[in-house]
This record gives sequence, C-alpha cells and structure tokens, in this order.
Amino acid sequence: MAILRLIGSVGAGGVLYLTPIVFHLEAFSAGSITRGLALAALAGTGSRMISGLLLDRGTNCSVPVAASALLAMASDAVLFGARGFGGYLTGVLLLGIAMGFYWPAIELAVPLSCPPMRSARAFALVRSADALGIALGALLGALLSSIDRLRGIYVVDLVCLAAVLVLLLRSGPLPQGKRRPTTAPGRPAWTWLPPLLPMLAVAVLATAMPALMQSALPLDLVRGGLQRPALPESIGALLIGLQLGLLVLLQWPVGKALARRPVASGLALSLLCFAGGCVLLAASTLSRHGMLLVMAAQLPLALGEAAFLPTATEAVVELSPPDHQGLAMALFSQCFAVSSLGAPLMAGALLDGQGHGAGLWLLMAALVLLGLPLVRQLAQYQRRNLIKALSRGGGGGGGDSDGDGGGGGDGGQEILYRFESDRSDKPDR
Repeated sequence: MAILRLIGSVGAGGVLYLTPIVFHLEAFSAGSITRGLALAALAGTGSRMISGLLLDRGTNCSVPVAASALLAMASDAVLFGARGFGGYLTGVLLLGIAMGFYWPAIELAVPLSCPPMRSARAFALVRSADALGIALGALLGALLSSIDRLRGIYVVDLVCLAAVLVLLLRSGPLPQGKRRPTTAPGRPAWTWLPPLLPMLAVAVLATAMPALMQSALPLDLVRGGLQRPALPESIGALLIGLQLGLLVLLQWPVGKALARRPVASGLALSLLCFAGGCVLLAASTLSRHGMLLVMAAQLPLALGEAAFLPTATEAVVELSPPDHQGLAMALFSQCFAVSSLGAPLMAGALLDGQGHGAGLWLLMAALVLLGLPLVRQLAQYQRRNLIKALSRGGGGGGGDSDGDGGGGGDGGQEILYRFESDRSDKPDR
C-alpha cells in the first residue's frame, strides 16, 4: 500500500503544486488559474460520492483507484498541450474527477489491510509515503523548471500512473469494502453522521491550507509582496519543495507520536501550526528580506500538515461504523473538495485585488483558529463515547451497536487505549 501511494505521489507532486506556475507562464491571471482549480474541485465532489457508495456496496478498492489512474492520464495528456483556458479547464476538470475516485478508496484500503498494526500507525506510514512521493515530484518539477521544461511534470505523472496500474495488476487487488446490509435493524439511517460533523468542519478549515499551498503560495511567490521582491519560478518551486521536504522528515515521527494520543491533540496542534505559518507568510510581504520569513513559515506549515493528515483520517475511522466507512471517507474527502473550491477562489480574488498575499494569509490564520472550539467539541464527544464503551464492558464501538457514531471497529479497548495517559510501556496491538 505504501509503495503504491509513493509511486502515485511522485507524479502528483509536480502536477498539483506546479500546474499554477505552468499557466502563470502562459500569462493566465491568478483569478483564471484559481477558478479552474475551484471548478476541478467541484467536479470531484460527484466522483467522491460515487466512490464511497461503491465501496459501501462491497466494491474492491482497486476499481476506483484504477479508474482514477486512467482519468489522470487523460488529464496529463490534455494539460501537456494546453495553451488556452479551454484546454487548461478540461485538464484540471479531469484531474479533479480522478482525485475524487482515488481518495476514498485508497484511504479506506488502509484500515482494511493494516491488521495487526493499529490503523493510526498505518495512516502515519502511508502518509509518510505520500509526503516522500510528493516532495520528490516537486523536486523533479523544480529541476525541470530550471532547464525550462516545466511541462515535463505531466510526462513524469504519466509514467508514474502507468506504474501504478502495473502494480495493481501484478500485486493483486486491494482489500474489499465491507458490504452494507440492505437493512440495519435498530439503527435509523444517518444516525452515525452527527458525531462526525465537528470533524468534517475542522477538516474543511485545515484542508484549505494544502489547497492554498498548491494554488496561492506559488502565485504569491512569483508575483511578490508589498516589499518582498518577486521570485523566479524555479526559486518558488524550490521553496515549495522545502516545505514538502520538511513534511517528509516530520510525517513519520509526528504521526507515530500522535497515534498514541487522542485525535483531538493532533488536530489542535495542526490548527495552531497552520495559524503560525500564515502569520509568518503575511509578515514576509512587509520586508525586502521576506524570503527568510517565507522559509521560516515552512516549518510550522509542514508540522501542521504532518499532524493533521493521519490524525484526521484516523478520527474518521473511529467515528464511523464499519459498514459506512466508505461513505464516511467520501465525506471526509469532500472536505478537501470544498476547501479546494472555496480557498482558491478567495485567494485569487485577494491576490488580484490587493496585489499581494498579506490579507489572504492573515485571514487564513484567523479562520483556522476558529476550528479550535470544534476540536474541543470532538474531544468531549469522544470522552462520552469512551464512557459508553466501558459501560458495555469494552464491547463494540458506539456506532456499530446503537447508531450514534463512533466505533471504527476496534471497540472499547481501542478507545480506552487512546485515552490512557501513559502508553510508553505497552506494545502495539
């Protein structure tokens, strides 16, 4: 699983982070570029729901992943030759639909295939593979930019996607989702959803940051700030690569450490780090030496992403019953789509209207801090879920038995494990 995600992420790293720079070089406005990315995110909402529903009906996880690879290959072919807005829009729409099929399936495959490893550690491992692949992809993109061959990122992605398809065929299918029963006695429909809502709201705020790192930050760097001079495209790509490289170094140790803590701890840490990084980015626009602050901002931004990604996915597993985890992953993935739709539109308007990124980054710092009360609400819910699980003598999780959420499949003992204060002498389950 980790190897598959590593290979796919190498190609995706250049495409996701450097496509805005490719079309900036074609004299597209920031608004045009971000509108295309927002429409791509909107197009992916439908494929995410289709993927989640198929998984809950017992479809093998390989099917949406393979469909995603084929669509992404078509997107690369279109974007490689695009010079006008029509070709750009077609390419990013195909890419958005592909991502919609990919993420619910590849995320659900992790808890289905990880036993006896706990799913929290498994998510930390595969997220580390994602981070390494994306960093390598962005580095390749920076090298291609330095030799004036930036569109080569689409060729790299085509090769990686072909390798993913070959690996799927040679290594056998991914795990199959748990088929949802046609009737669920004693559990009304959708009663598992309300406890998940605070997590989804936090995810919308937090996932806006990776969306802005892919769309707004490259444009902010190459356009310059109030006092900060504009950077060459190759330097902008290298700075983005710096953050991705830090994410590679931080993802496994941070994810491993937070796997031993309640998910609310990791979520709160990520929001605070995102806010700190945004403040540094805003301050960088006020100085001619602002590049130093941009570089300093990469550490808290990388730490925030390293804390958020595996913790949030594990929270979704804990808060959803096994027979609805495909749809729960689809809803979680929709948070990326919502933030990828709204954040680039907001960023494009602010960058074009103000001519710099100070207002954008200060606004984002305030917004992510608004997620802290939601994290506290999530922690309160999990404490109640712990008490209920223990009152049943350590039986199955709450969502699996009475439909009020919780219970990703490990039951009361797993919940108790997460809320113990000292776990250093306990082996992994």
